[in-house]
Amino acid sequence: MGIVQSQSIKNTIITFLGFGIGAVNALFLYTHFLGKTHYGMVAFILSASNIMMPLMAFGVHSTLIRFYSNCKDEQQREVFLSFMLWMPLLLIVPLLVVFYTYYHQIAYWVIQENPSIKPFFWLIPIIGICMGYFEVYYAWVKVHMQSVLGNFISEVLVRIMVMVMLFLVHWGWMSKDGFIYGLLAAYIAQFLVMKSYAMYVKMPHFKFKMPHNSKEIFGYSFFIILSGGVAVLLMDFDKVMIPAYRDISSNALYSVAIFIATVIAVPSRAMLQILYPITAKLIGEGKHHELQDLYKKSAITLQVIGGLVMLGIFLNIHQMYQLIPADYSGGVSVVFIIGLSKFYDVILGNNNAIILNTKYYRWVLFFGLLLVFMMIALNMLLIPPYGIEGAAWATLISVFVYNTIKLWFVVRKMNLFPFTANTLKSFAIMGVIFLMFYFWDFQFHPLLNIILKSMLIVPVYVFLNYRWHVSSEINDLIDQKKSIFFKNA
Repeated sequence: MGIVQSQSIKNTIITFLGFGIGAVNALFLYTHFLGKTHYGMVAFILSASNIMMPLMAFGVHSTLIRFYSNCKDEQQREVFLSFMLWMPLLLIVPLLVVFYTYYHQIAYWVIQENPSIKPFFWLIPIIGICMGYFEVYYAWVKVHMQSVLGNFISEVLVRIMVMVMLFLVHWGWMSKDGFIYGLLAAYIAQFLVMKSYAMYVKMPHFKFKMPHNSKEIFGYSFFIILSGGVAVLLMDFDKVMIPAYRDISSNALYSVAIFIATVIAVPSRAMLQILYPITAKLIGEGKHHELQDLYKKSAITLQVIGGLVMLGIFLNIHQMYQLIPADYSGGVSVVFIIGLSKFYDVILGNNNAIILNTKYYRWVLFFGLLLVFMMIALNMLLIPPYGIEGAAWATLISVFVYNTIKLWFVVRKMNLFPFTANTLKSFAIMGVIFLMFYFWDFQFHPLLNIILKSMLIVPVYVFLNYRWHVSSEINDLIDQKKSIFFKNA
């Protein structure tokens, strides 16, 4: 896992940097400078755009990774890459025609409880297109094993632009409404920078021909749209449904809690950037043993790292909420509920990459569609009486069912299993650490409290995992750093 380890470490650093900037934005600048109403609007618009993204990309971001390694020579690669660039337009054009033809009817149906969103509703498909083509060009660099700078553009660039615009709002140089329109400029800039880098990595020689396997490509892309739609709906649909039943300001509270919980998935997102193309390559070459090894290593390594992040959040959550305005304090329980759903995603390693590169993806997508209906029903059932906590429970139940089905498929159909005895060791360590640190706090300023408590949690957690040899990858990394330290001492 040399290339995996190297690029995963870099991607993890970049992704945590991006989340650090995002944390400042989400927890402090949005809450202090923008206010709950406009913050709720931003959450709604970006979530709705993200839901449209798989359609706007036509599944090309996954299709490109899936079929690129099957190209036998440079000419096939040129035809394939050219086709990937114009293929999304086959859906983008008709979708835009329908959306803007029936704009008022769609807007009324979606946001009748919060009409203040209507002036910004037209931004949703445009931002969705930028997100979609960004993912296409991001996949372009991934297949050339150049994910690090792409990850920087993905995780850091937009957040920096958002931070600048939030300060402009604070200084009175930009209105709150102007900030929402400015989001479009930020996502256009992200897309253009990603496109420029992709063209630098590999400049295409456009071939206006259909690939020899175009039928298979279209079929796979269609199912990827469904798969991506399911994944995005599980992540963002609640923020679109909340305004249908509650005031838009509830979305602000929910977004703060979601952002905190999402940090648990940061290491997974970073590592999977490089694991996806490697998984596709191993499956394409029929290397079952190597794939099993990668599956187990990715699962336990991400469980250990994700577990540390989850404990850091859960054990400091009350102090975190003391750092933001008091009227955002209603989301602590949401952090725990969504955090568990994110952790279940993390401990499955490269499970999703395995499924999407086998013939069984159609069945899993079928179950995914059933789960979308289940999730919609759960949100409609739980949001009216329980508000944002109901939305969180709907997400956790949906994620648990969906991930369990995907795990069962990989075990049953491919004879691959991610869990070992070390999985139980990891859970035991997390349980011990939680009981040791949850029920007490230092009586200092919340920020100092978080720092001091984390300084105790991290060494104990790392020591126990190292001592029990939970993850060979992490132990090897620690041994490597130890040898370098003692050599230079």
